[in-house]
Amino acid sequence: MTDFFTAQPGETAAPLPPGPILCTGTVGMRRVHRFFLWAYDEAPGLVRSTPIGDTDRAAYVGEVLGNFDSVLHIHHEGEDLLMYPQLAGRAPGCALHVAQMLEQHRQVGQRLEHIEPVRRRWMETADAAAGEELAERYEDLSALLKVHLRREVTEVMPVVDRVLSEKEMDAVGQHGIEQFDKKFLVGYLGMMMATNPLDDRKAFFKEIPAPVRLAYRLVGRRMYRRQYSSLFPGREIPETL
Repeated sequence: MTDFFTAQPGETAAPLPPGPILCTGTVGMRRVHRFFLWAYDEAPGLVRSTPIGDTDRAAYVGEVLGNFDSVLHIHHEGEDLLMYPQLAGRAPGCALHVAQMLEQHRQVGQRLEHIEPVRRRWMETADAAAGEELAERYEDLSALLKVHLRREVTEVMPVVDRVLSEKEMDAVGQHGIEQFDKKFLVGYLGMMMATNPLDDRKAFFKEIPAPVRLAYRLVGRRMYRRQYSSLFPGREIPETL
């Protein structure tokens, strides 16, 4: 099976600057991107599977999708503030790729802004027209992300690994963590791990602070399983740690 993070014809990576690898940003970015690929691949179906008029179900699904949207927005915000300015300054040969990635971030943000009022309207009404519009908007966003998330990993992140330190890349991830309630994050750890291969799951879990690992074992795993079964009734729950 071909890895998703493989350059497509016509896509060219930014030139690698000389010097050693300083951080493991590519590895971490692959893990996060797999979660987003899964989340937005599922989003249209979650909307369309909600019975017309079932406002309880629409409110629940809409809240989860809103959480996905918030995580995606904060993820890009962290990159815009803490990764791309540094990359542009330290690797001038990457300027074109930085501009492309930032433009794709702008396009993603624009789509999220358009989704928000439709999502909220559908949560209140669960009507067919709003639901179909929301599903189509998520399909459009998913198509854009499948391009952006692949190209960011294949074209840009190898350069990031050579010009940003591990501490700086940790700060990019920490930006997102600091924006969310810790209980929320513990519950979503399960989804993050379940959308990654076993070796990545194990490595990722080892990197999580010990108190968070304990909280996940005590309550987070159960929260993940309950949420997954609520979102996808009858579907087998993917394994996690």
